Order: sequence, then structure tokens, then C-alpha cells
Amino acid sequence: MIVPRSSCRLARQALSQLQLSHQTVGANAARRHMSAAAYQAGGLKNLLRVSEEVADAVATNKPVVALESTIYTHGALGNDLGLEDIVRQGGGVPAVCGILNGEPIVGMTEAEVAFMVDSGTAGKVSRRDVAHLVGLGITGKKVHGGTTIAGTMLLSRLAGIRVFGTGGLGGVHRGGENSLDVSADLTELGRTRVAVVSSGCKGFLDIPRTLEFLETHGAFVATFADGRTGNVDFPAFWARESGTKSPAVVQTEREAAAMILAQESLGIESGMLFANPIPEEYGIPRAEMDAVIETAVTEAIEKGFTGAKNTPYVLGRIRQLTEERSTLANKALVRSNVARATKISVELSKLLNEGVSKSSSSTHVSGYDIPPKATVKVEEPKSSKADVLVAGSVAIDLSCDYHPLGDKKEVAPHMQTSNPARINQFIGGVGHNVALAAHRVSKDTTVRLCSLIGDDVAGATVLSSLKASGLETTYIRQLTSEYHVANRTAQYVAVNDAEKNLVMAMADMGIFANHSFPDYWKSAVAGAKPAWLVVDGNWSPKDVRAWIDAGREQGCKVAFEPVSTAKSIGLFPKEHPHLGVFPSPGIDIASPNNFELNAMYSAAKENGFFDTPEWFEVIDAFNMRGARDRFVALTSKEMTDAGIPVQTVHLLPYIPTLVTKLGSKGVLLTTILGKNDPRLKDRNEEKWLLTRGYVDHPTIGGVYMRLFPPAEKVALDEIVSVNGVGDTFLGVLIAGLSKGGKVEDLIDVAQKAAVMTLKSHESVSPDLERLDGALKASVRS
Repeated sequence: MIVPRSSCRLARQALSQLQLSHQTVGANAARRHMSAAAYQAGGLKNLLRVSEEVADAVATNKPVVALESTIYTHGALGNDLGLEDIVRQGGGVPAVCGILNGEPIVGMTEAEVAFMVDSGTAGKVSRRDVAHLVGLGITGKKVHGGTTIAGTMLLSRLAGIRVFGTGGLGGVHRGGENSLDVSADLTELGRTRVAVVSSGCKGFLDIPRTLEFLETHGAFVATFADGRTGNVDFPAFWARESGTKSPAVVQTEREAAAMILAQESLGIESGMLFANPIPEEYGIPRAEMDAVIETAVTEAIEKGFTGAKNTPYVLGRIRQLTEERSTLANKALVRSNVARATKISVELSKLLNEGVSKSSSSTHVSGYDIPPKATVKVEEPKSSKADVLVAGSVAIDLSCDYHPLGDKKEVAPHMQTSNPARINQFIGGVGHNVALAAHRVSKDTTVRLCSLIGDDVAGATVLSSLKASGLETTYIRQLTSEYHVANRTAQYVAVNDAEKNLVMAMADMGIFANHSFPDYWKSAVAGAKPAWLVVDGNWSPKDVRAWIDAGREQGCKVAFEPVSTAKSIGLFPKEHPHLGVFPSPGIDIASPNNFELNAMYSAAKENGFFDTPEWFEVIDAFNMRGARDRFVALTSKEMTDAGIPVQTVHLLPYIPTLVTKLGSKGVLLTTILGKNDPRLKDRNEEKWLLTRGYVDHPTIGGVYMRLFPPAEKVALDEIVSVNGVGDTFLGVLIAGLSKGGKVEDLIDVAQKAAVMTLKSHESVSPDLERLDGALKASVRS
């Protein structure tokens, strides 16, 4: 059969005859979060250390709450406040700030805080003191400092943290209009965009003048209504009321989060103060506290305690006069403030991940950047670069193998009742399996996995397993179920018959289907700059397309793993634009099994992907003649009658290399050969040429179709599990391709790897490293 050039009608007719045997995804506001002016402040840009956990949380819009360290180094509440636990229990990541050995740190460990406190030499660090201590550190002096509210705000801003929970704000001291004794906390709020949650300011301060000062410096102040109606008082630390009305009232944490986001979107650089009244059961009545404060302040003046010495004396005297009730109140309000700050941060994370925007033309806010890695020292892998970046699922897999009792020879389990079985649990997920296979087979191949987990037990198990296997967790995003009920760590249950063949499976992959592709993933691809990006079909069709586009923007080769018949069709949806076609396709290679191939073919056909001029132009250039006979000769009559060869050819314009997994029948490679592909002139390869293109075509030289027999015949009693076999195949194949190998030279070693997994209880055989030499040899061939 001849398909004349430039004849779409005849090309359609030819392809119709071939089918007779088989009918069948606000960045501006985000960037403003780390404005150049704020970031360049002081001398910290090359010196700040941000812990890996905090850096990852900031980069992925997880809830983060900054905590000060003076509460430990200079406070009288003890070191057992449990503030970090409060943040974690609320779904956030705590970030204790301080200076240790002259190094400013955001995300101090418990051991680091304890070391600083036990040293007994830690100073009190406000904005003015930061450069002093860091400068001494540069000269080799091991100096420590607990950061105040002002110091913590500064470090938080530099690290990209938006919310800070603390006890009570400093303010204008009584008589401050003459002494000018004004806390640096206030001026910091006027110039550093961090939202501070506190129980107002200390009750012995001049609250009206404090609020006037904040207003003058452009700092927004609001008090949580906390169940009250109308205008409410600004709290006075130990007392819920101060006698001074709050400038504004906020009802919920989501309202506060929206205000923070609005402030950021508008580029307003001043900070925000959210006053959180002390829990009612711990509050001390205002009248009682006024009398105590008056006594303490008067005594301080009479004894000459002014400036930095004033607050410690007054607080100590208040503890005495209230018989330590103020201490209990202090502990309660700090914990309450940190809990509320965490709730605000959680709500802010939701808004950011939802990509809040006022209209299609307004600024879209979906994430923000932490300071560039070149200017902030972050505890992270030595390099974010990767040879292979895999975007896909990670899940808890349960393999249930039917195991008939006694001497029964039954193969299939019984429906609608319980069955005896052997059940194994392991970490799986298509993306995970592909990444792990590539990692295990080639230790010099750098592999990164981009995936999602929930904040549940399964998620913790996954993280632990990934670390144990040596896979980086930098791009594993942990989402809270409070944001969306589907944010559960993915789980997959496979029910196999007595011969280990899949009978049915149940997959809970909602965390991927309900995910909205954020700018963070684009940044991940840009940062990794992989040779190959592998995308699995567990993402929503929109997100699959967004991943493909992100890869193409960075010049990556893109591979698609269909996952299942139901997921595979997401590549060809009706409601999205068509994929690019050869020589500029969206996808370079895909690895479906025969069922997934059929599903992809049917979806593409039904949704008009075979009706475009671009598709016809590529098909026409194949110059196909006597296709059925060639299909039978290159594969088999059985495969040809099943439509497998013709389906691969139909999909080639969109996926120029298809590696179809056929189980015990092997692997079928169908690929477009470029104009100057050496296989066109190689006598040893000529037998696998399906067609030769037109001599004068600028890009297409022909179509190559080759059936690879199975690498090994596996006896039934050697089969342990079929889970992860196809994923292992693709992972090893991509590992080889990332090193410059050719598909046809790598298929055999990839099949051997698949067999190893077939004989393993794990979703990826731990013995793949034994194939490292074979893989390298295949790459060199």
C-alpha cells in the first residue's frame, strides 16, 4: 500500500485499512516576598544558615513558624515550654532563630539551643547586635546570642518565613516620650514584613503610645476577637483587656492569613502584629494587674532601673507580687500564641497552594522563592542537579497473594468472601519504583524523586524508607489533610491469584489527582536540570501536561509511564491542547504495556488527535508500503491481529519512541528514525526497518520496529511478585539513556532488571547493582 505525499485523504484511507484487523496545567508577588531591599539588609546574605527542613518547607509553601531564642537564653519560663512540639502538632515546621558560634541560624536543633543556653554566655540580640556577633564569628570568636523579637524577625525575613509566634511585644516605656526608651521591636515591625503573633505588649508599657508608634511606622495591628463582638481591647499581656481599643479586629486565622497574603501581594514591606488575648482561664484581671504593675514600675524608677535593666526588674517584681501567677500566665499565653501562629501559617499555606488570585489579570500567588542558593547557606544535598528527575507517585503497597489452604490447586481467589493469602507491605508507587531502579542500577546516576505524601503515619513511613534507600527527599512535598481530605499518603492494594498474576487492584491516589501544579515544581525542574524527566500518569491530565511543559522549557528529554489503562488516557484528553509532534514532540519515549497502549490509542483517536494536519504530515512522511505484511514479519500474526504494531505507529508522531511491554512475549520497540540515523545504512539493522521515509524529507528517515524476546524464561515457582516489574524496566532504561546509551542497546539489560524484581518481594529488586557493569557495557556499545 502506498500513501502518496501531501495527500491527507489518502493517508487517512491507508491508515483506516491498517485498522481493519483491529477496530479498536502570581509569581510577582511571590518574588516580592524576598525583596532585594530587605534581603540586602545587613551583612547576612552570605552567612545565614537555614536548616534543610525549614528551607524545604519555605520552598514548598509548607506552614512554617519562626520562634525566638531569647525566651530560652534570657527568659524565666524554663526550657520545657514545648513550643516546637506545638508547631509540629498543629501541622507546621518550627524554626528557632539564634546565633551560635557567631553563625546566624534559622532552624536550630534542640541540641544547639541547649548548648547555647548551657554556655551561659549568650547575649541578647536585636537588629543592632546581629552584625556585631556575626562579625566576631568571622574572626573566629565563638559567641552566642538569643534573638529578640526584632532579631528573630530579621532572620525570619531573610529565610523567607512569614509568621512568627512569641510572647509579648516590646513597646514604648512609660515616660518614653521624654526618655525615648522605645523597643526595637516596634521599629522592626515598621520595616520588616513578618507577621508577629503575641499577646499584645507587656502590660507595664505605655500601650496607647505603643500603638501610636506602630501606626506612624505603618505596621498593621489587629486583635483576635476570640469570641467577642464589636470593638475589642488590645490585650495587655497578662490581662485580656488594656483599656485601649485595638486598631483592627480579626475573626479567624484564615482572615489573618489572607491579610498577610494581601500585604505581600501589594508589596508593602512593613510588618504586621496580630494580638492574641491570653486564654481566659489564665488571664489576670486588669484591675489587679494595674495595681501590681504600678508598684513594680514605681519601685524600678526609685531604684534607678532604666533602659535595658528596666524590663528584667519589673518582670521579676511582678512575679513576686503575683506569687508566680504571672509566670503561669506567661507560659500559657506563649503556648497559645505559638498555636495560633501555627494555625495562621497553615491557612496561609492553603491559600498559597490554592494559587489565590483576584482575577485572571491579577497577580497570581502560588509560592515564593527562598534566597538564592548562591547567597544563603542551606543544609541540603551537595547539588540539586540530577541526571534523572522522576515526577510521580510514592505509595504504601500491599501485595495480597492468594494462597489456597491444604492441597487445593485453585488458582483464582473467590469473590465476595475472604480468602487465605500471604500479604506483604512495602514502599512502592510508580514514580518511586522508577527512581529507585535508576538509583540502584547505577550509583553514579544522580536521581531525584518529585512526589507528594500526607502528614500521616504512612507518610512518615515513606520518608523513612526513602532515606534508608539513599534516595534524596528534597522534592518530597508533605501536604496536610486539613487542606484537603484527599491529602492522604497514597496506598495501593494488589490482589494476585495463586500464580502471582494480578486479579484486581485498588489504588488511593487522590493526593496526586487533586494536586494543583505549583511554581515550585517548575523551580525543581529548573534547579535539577536533568537529562531526563520521567512523568507518571498518576497526576491529573492537567498536571501531566504541566510537567511535560516544564521539562521542555528546560530542554529535558521527557519519558511517560502510563501507570494503568485508566491513567494512560490522561495523556490524550479532549479538553486540553494537542501535544507537539515530531520533530518537536512533547514526549520522547513512553513505556506502556499492550493494554495501556490500546487505551492510549483509543483515547487519541476518540479525542481527535489523529485528525490534525500536523499528525497527517508525520504519518505521510513514513512512506508506508505493504504495512500488514511487514507488521507480521517484524512481530507476529497474533500481535498484528491484536493491533499492537499499527497502534504504535499511530502514536509515533506524538511519542516518537514507544517501548511496549508484552510480558512473556518480550518488548516491542517502535521508533522514528531521524534523517541521518546510522541504522538506515547498517545492514545488521536493516531487517528491523518497517519503512524508509522519502529521500528528500528534512527530518524523517524511516520507522524502526523490533521485537525483543524476553531476556529469561521465568518458571512459575520463581515468580514472587509482579509489582514494580515494568517500573524497574523503565528506571533501568532511563538510567542508561541518561548516560548516552541507545534504547535498542539497553532493552536487554532493562529486561534482566525486570526479571530480578519479578523474583523479589520488593517493588524494586535490591540486587540491581549487580547489573551496573552490564549497563555500562550497553552504554558503550
